[in-house]
Amino acid sequence: MGGLGAPEIIIILVIVLLLFGGRKIPELMKGLGQGVKEFKDASNKDNTTTTTTNTSTTRPTTEDTTNVHP
Repeated sequence: MGGLGAPEIIIILVIVLLLFGGRKIPELMKGLGQGVKEFKDASNKDNTTTTTTNTSTTRPTTEDTTNVHP
């Protein structure tokens, strides 16, 4: 229950073919592929920026803490 089997996938593909026609499907897949690529690139860029920011804002742990007053 809840999973997509072969019959469900075939029905979905037939509906997509009927809605968009055979000529539009390659264009749709190209657009989908470009969208996924842009999403991955943005995600990787965000991860790189976060890692760089986190490493540059850390302070050394060898600070003198003997003069700390409560």
